[in-house]
Amino acid sequence: MAVSTFRSGRLPLFHHPQLPNKATAPAAACTRNMLNGRSNPNPRIKSFILFAQYSQSQTQQRDRFSSRLQSSIENFPKLVEDIVQTSISTGPRGALRLAQGIQAFVGVGGEWLADVSRSTNSSTGIPSELQLGLLSPLYLRKLFERMGATYIKLGQFIASAPSLFPPEYVEEFQKCFDRAPPVPFEDIQKILREELGRPIDSVYEYIDPTPIASASIAQVHGARLRGSQDDVVIKVLKPGIEDILVADLNFVYIAARILEFLNPDFSRASLVGIVKDIRESMLEEVDFNKEATNIESFRRYLQAMGLTRQAAAPRVYNYCSTRQVLTMERLYGVPLTDLDTISSLVSSPEDSLITALNVWFGSLLACETFHADVHAGNLWLLRDGRIGFLDFGIVGRISPKTWAAMEVFLASIATEEYESMASALIEMGATNKNVDTKAFARDLEKIFSSIQELDTEVVVATAKGTNTNATAVSANIIVDERQMNALFLDVVRVSESYGLRFPREFALLMKQLLYFDRYTRLLAPNLNMLQDQRISIVSNRRSNYRDNFR
Repeated sequence: MAVSTFRSGRLPLFHHPQLPNKATAPAAACTRNMLNGRSNPNPRIKSFILFAQYSQSQTQQRDRFSSRLQSSIENFPKLVEDIVQTSISTGPRGALRLAQGIQAFVGVGGEWLADVSRSTNSSTGIPSELQLGLLSPLYLRKLFERMGATYIKLGQFIASAPSLFPPEYVEEFQKCFDRAPPVPFEDIQKILREELGRPIDSVYEYIDPTPIASASIAQVHGARLRGSQDDVVIKVLKPGIEDILVADLNFVYIAARILEFLNPDFSRASLVGIVKDIRESMLEEVDFNKEATNIESFRRYLQAMGLTRQAAAPRVYNYCSTRQVLTMERLYGVPLTDLDTISSLVSSPEDSLITALNVWFGSLLACETFHADVHAGNLWLLRDGRIGFLDFGIVGRISPKTWAAMEVFLASIATEEYESMASALIEMGATNKNVDTKAFARDLEKIFSSIQELDTEVVVATAKGTNTNATAVSANIIVDERQMNALFLDVVRVSESYGLRFPREFALLMKQLLYFDRYTRLLAPNLNMLQDQRISIVSNRRSNYRDNFR
C-alpha cells in the first residue's frame, strides 16, 4: 500500500530538515531528479527511499498506538470504578431489565427474520434496510418501543437532535410513539395513598377509574376535589418507572464509557456528555415537582403580560401534588385540528392561531423554560375561546445568544436574506473553523428554494353522531412530513459540512415551528407566520444582540 501510494505522488516527500553534507548531497540530488522525472532512478536508491518512507509510517503508527495505550492504562482504573459504582447503584433491578431486554430483542428479531424470509422469496432480493438487521433505523425503533419508557424517550431525543445522529435515524425516530397499556386502577390508588399520606376520599370526591391517557411514564385520570368541587386531572407516575429509568440509563452510561475507552474519537464527540444530558432530561420528566414549577412559571408569565384572557395553563393544586402525583385544573377544549368545534367556538380560527403564536413566542423571552412539545394534544382551543397550553413535561431552555441568532434566522427565512441566515447559523453553531459565509449562504439558498415545492393536503373527516343527526368534522394535515423533516435535516447536514454543531434548543425550536406551520396550513392557509405584522417574533429587549449580525 505504501509503495502504490508513494508512486501516485500523494504522500509527502521523505526528507530531513538539516542541510545535506557532501556525502549525502549526490544522493539527495539524485532523489530529487528521480522524483521530478528528470532521470531514470537507480533501483537500489528507489528501494531505499521506499523502505525509509515505510519505516517512517510504521514508526508514526507505533507512536500513536503507544500514546493511546498509555492513555488507556491511565484511564482504566477510573473506568472500572465508574462501572462498579454504577452497577451498585443499579442493584437487582438491572437483572430484571436485562431479562426484559432479551425478551424485546427476541420479539423484534422474530419480526426481522420473518421479513427477511419474505424478501428472500421475492425477485427484488433483500433490501438494504434488512441487511443491517436490528441496527437498521426501522427495527431499532421497534426495539426501543418494546423496551419501554427509557428507550421511547431516548428515541424521542434522537428525533430532536439531528446534529448528533445520522439523518435516517432522526427521520425514523420521528415515528417513535409514546403509548403504553394502562396500569390497573388498584395500583394507581395504592400510589395515591402512599404519596398523599392520607385517605384518597379525604382529598378527592371522585376519581374516574378509566384513564384519560396512558403513556410510558405516566397515567392521567379525571377527578373531582372534595370541598371545592373543582374538576381536576391527576397525573400519576407509573409504578417502578423511576427504577427502570435509573437501570436503563446506568446501562447506557456504562456503554458510553466503554466506547469512549475503546475509541477516543467518541470522547472528542462528548459521547458521555451527551448521555449525561439525556439522563438529566429524562429524570426531570419523572419529577412532577419540576413540571409543576414549569407550569407556575408559565402562568406567572401570562399574568404579568396581561394574557390571561387570551391563554391559559392549568392551575396546580400543590396540597395534593408530590414528586409522583400532579393534580391540576381540568381544562375543557379541543385540539387545534378539530375544525368543526373550533368554528363553533370562535368566529376567526386565524385570530386564535395568531394568539397561540404570540403567546408561545413571548414565553421564549419571558420564561426560564419554553413549552417544547406543542403538538395538537397539548395545544387546545378552550371552550371559552382561550388557547390552552397543556403538559409541561418536555421543556427547553434557550440562552439570549441562541435566541438572538434564532430571531435573525427566522427573519432571514421570511426575507430570503441567505447571508444573514448563514451568519445567524454560524453564531448559533459551535465551531473552531473559519466559515466561508458566502459559500454557506449559497448552499442554504439551494435548500430553501425547495420549500415552495412542499406538498400539503388537508384531510377532512366527517362522522354522524350516534344519537343525533349532527355531523362532526375534524381535519388532519398531511404535510409531506418527510419533506419537512428532510428540509430541516438538510440545513443541519450542510451546516455540519462547514464544521457547525447546533445546541439541542435549536432542534427543539425548529420542531415547534414545524408544528405551528401545520396549524397555519390548516387554520389560516393565507397567513405568512414569519412576515405577518400581527405576529411578534422579534424581541426589542434583545435588539442589541441582533446588531451583531448586521
